Amino acid sequence: MFAILLSDKMDPFYQNIASFPTAFFTFFLALSMVYWCIAALGFIDVDVLDLDGIDVDGKMDINADTSISSADVVAGLIMRLGLSGIPVTIIITLVSLIGWILCYYIVYAFFDWVPEGVLRYLVSLPIIAGCLYVAAVLTAVAVKPFRSLFAKLEQKTEKKVLGQTAIVRTMRVDNGFGEATVEDGGAGLIFKVRALGDVTFAKGDRVVLLEYLKENNTYNVISEDEFKN
Repeated sequence: MFAILLSDKMDPFYQNIASFPTAFFTFFLALSMVYWCIAALGFIDVDVLDLDGIDVDGKMDINADTSISSADVVAGLIMRLGLSGIPVTIIITLVSLIGWILCYYIVYAFFDWVPEGVLRYLVSLPIIAGCLYVAAVLTAVAVKPFRSLFAKLEQKTEKKVLGQTAIVRTMRVDNGFGEATVEDGGAGLIFKVRALGDVTFAKGDRVVLLEYLKENNTYNVISEDEFKN
């Protein structure tokens, strides 16, 4: 298998994915893959990019007394496309993957007819825009059945896991970062957790989920020993 990947027959494929416009999606797809690998190792939160201004049920919380930020604009676009309630990292990964596939085959099928140079770059821009739009729409269709599942899962787990012991899975847990895993008899449930005050926990420490903060979708935790005492 690896011999095929290194053979000369793969050169057109590599040239396609590394050249504009496919390279645009190749970059974000590669970035997504690196992100999931790092998240799996516990160095960053799984939903590190999630927006605080949008709820799982699709409602947007924007303070009328403040100016609209770029994050609010992104949240609005997510709602408009029907992607609310889905982790942003999943959205970016799916849009990157679908856009990459669409762009690759468009370039493969039609770019031999486009002269190299400035014209090819001018043609590439609408292709990127079109692939992004189609990819976002297809992503919305693909994840729509899971929106209610995410909402129901969050509501059920909030009541179920409070007071339970969790194992820290990230390199640390402090008042601004961290994740922990609660055993559920399967693969385990992963939650964003925060320590109280200046307390810091390390990977493998046992903590107890003490309080759920809906606005940040996080749980305040204390050490298991402190909870028992």
